[in-house]
Amino acid sequence: MLKILMRPVSLLLVISFCLLNFNVPMAQAKMVSTDTVIAGQQAVDQRVQVADFLAREDVKQIMTQYGVDPAEAQHRVDSLSNDELAKVASSIDQLPAGGSAVGAIVGAVLIVFVILLITDICGITHVFPFVTPQN
Repeated sequence: MLKILMRPVSLLLVISFCLLNFNVPMAQAKMVSTDTVIAGQQAVDQRVQVADFLAREDVKQIMTQYGVDPAEAQHRVDSLSNDELAKVASSIDQLPAGGSAVGAIVGAVLIVFVILLITDICGITHVFPFVTPQN
């Protein structure tokens, strides 16, 4: 009985091994340009800058007054692309050094509000009950 079953099973195994794809992609080494390294470091610095701004107590207080959860805002900032993050960080950098802190906070809250509103309209999240997502 065992000899009868061995032949079809071994034939099936040989066919299945022949159908397997054993191609392994080759590793490629390339030079990393200085611009690439600098752009990566700038993105990290910008994320830290915006995260520090959102971590301030006065910013958190104003966001909660507008009905924005600070943790959700931080999560949204973490999911921004590098270009979007550069725009937000540059708007923080363009504020006058001796300017009103309230104006800076309101500007940052408005930026976060617009980001939250856009993601609600796109249907990614549901933060604001007055927004109906597009299908």
